[in-house]
Amino acid sequence: MSQTQATLTQTRLEKTWVPWMTSRLSRRRGSSVPQFTNSPTLIVMVGLPARGKTYISKKLTRYLNWIGVSTKVFNVGQYRREATQSFNSYKFFKPDNTEAMKIRNACVNAALKDVCDYLTWDQGQVAVFDATNTTPDRREDILNFAKENGYKVFFVESICDDADIIAENIKQVKLTSPDYENCDKEEAVADFLKRIECYQLSYVPLDDNKDRNLSYIKIFNVGSRYLVNRVQDHIQSRIVYYLMNIHVTQRSIYLSRHGESELNLVGRIGGDSGLSPRGAMFANALGSYMRGQCITDLKVWTSHMKRTIQTAESLGVQYEQWKALNEIDAGVCEEMTYEEIQEHYPEEFALRDQNKYRYRYPKGESYEDLVQRLEPVIMELERQENVLVICHQAVMRCLLAYFLDKSADELPYLKCPLHTVLKLTPVAYGCRVESVFLNIEAVNTHRDRPENVDVNRDPEEALETVPEHI
Repeated sequence: MSQTQATLTQTRLEKTWVPWMTSRLSRRRGSSVPQFTNSPTLIVMVGLPARGKTYISKKLTRYLNWIGVSTKVFNVGQYRREATQSFNSYKFFKPDNTEAMKIRNACVNAALKDVCDYLTWDQGQVAVFDATNTTPDRREDILNFAKENGYKVFFVESICDDADIIAENIKQVKLTSPDYENCDKEEAVADFLKRIECYQLSYVPLDDNKDRNLSYIKIFNVGSRYLVNRVQDHIQSRIVYYLMNIHVTQRSIYLSRHGESELNLVGRIGGDSGLSPRGAMFANALGSYMRGQCITDLKVWTSHMKRTIQTAESLGVQYEQWKALNEIDAGVCEEMTYEEIQEHYPEEFALRDQNKYRYRYPKGESYEDLVQRLEPVIMELERQENVLVICHQAVMRCLLAYFLDKSADELPYLKCPLHTVLKLTPVAYGCRVESVFLNIEAVNTHRDRPENVDVNRDPEEALETVPEHI
C-alpha cells in the first residue's frame, strides 16, 4: 500500500472511529440533561410596581440555571438607577415628565441591547426582561425586537389587588432599595405609593382576547389563581410548572445529612451501611434540636437508604421516603475508598477531578444527573412549608446550590459536614442560612478540589486532598 493510500485509509477510519468513540464517552460521562437547541427565549415581566416581578425574575432565573438552562436577569430599574443617581422622587415617573421619559426609554434600549449580546454572543438560552412593561406600545416594541432577533417571547404578568400583600412587599423590599437610601420610612412609603399611581394611569393588562396569540402566564395575588395561554415549547412549559408551584409563605427548610455511617468511618463512598455509634448519638441530638424548633406542621423526608431512615427513626415522628433523595450512584466505585479508586481507576479519578459536575461514574451518575433527579424534590419543597430533609452529601450539595444560587462549578465542592443542620429561611431575593453543629464529633468526608488534575499525575498528588479516615 502506498503512503497516499495509507493516509486516505487512516482518514476514513478517523471519520468513522473518532465520532463513535466520542459518542460513547459522551454517553458515559456526559450530560443527560435536555439540551434546548431552539430559538432563545425572552421572558418579559409585566405589572405594576410592588407586585413581585423582581422576586419572580430572580427565583425563576435561579431555577433555570440550576437545571442547566443558561439564564440571566436584565433589570431595567438598575439601568435607570445608574443613569439617574440623583433621583429620589415619584415625579420622575409621571407620564408627562418628557425629560424623564427619554431617560427611561434609553434605559430600556440599553437593557435590550445587553439582552441581545447575552443571547447572541454569550450563548445564553433565556433572558428575563424585568420591568413594568405596562403599556401595549412597550410590549409591541419588545415583540418587534424579539422578532428581528429570532427570539421566542413569554410574558409573565403579576397582578395583585391585595393591599396587605402590596404593603408587605413595599416594607420588605422597596424600603431597602437604593432609591430610598437614607430616607425617612414614612416619606419613602408615601413616595412609592405615588409612583404606583403614576404607572396606574397608563397600565393596560394583557387582554384575553386582544392578546390571545401571545404566550403568557398571569399570576393573581401571588399564586391564588393562574391563567396560562399558548405555551409554545418544553422550556415554557417548565417555566409555567415552576411558577405555579412557588409561594411566599414564611417557612424554614432544614437540610441535614444522616448520622455518621459505618462506611464513613473507613472512608468508603456510597453503599447502604447503618449508623455508627456516633451517628446514632447525632440522630438523638437531631430529634432534640427539631423539637426545640417548636414546629407543629414539620414534614420529614428521607432517602430509601438505611442511614437516613435510622436517623429519622430517632425523631419519633412520621417521615416520607423519597428514592430521588438517594445518594449519587458511584457505579463501579461504590463502597471503594478514594485510595482504591486511584489504584484501580486512576484515569477515572483524574477525569472526575477535571469536571466533577459533569463527570459520570462508570455505570453510575454525575452531579448533573443528580440535579435532574432532584428536580421533583425542589418542586415539592417550593410547595411545602416547613420541611426537614435528611439526605446525603452529594444530594445536600445539589439542594443547597439551588437555594444559594451556586454555579455548576461550585456545587460539587460545597461543604456539607456530618452532624450539622442547615436552616434555610427564604427572604426577599435570596435565602438566609444558619449552620448549627450539634456537638457530636464525626469524620470529615469533604475532599477539596485538587490543584493537579492531570491524568498522568503522581498517585500521592492525586490523593493530597483526601480526608483522613480509619
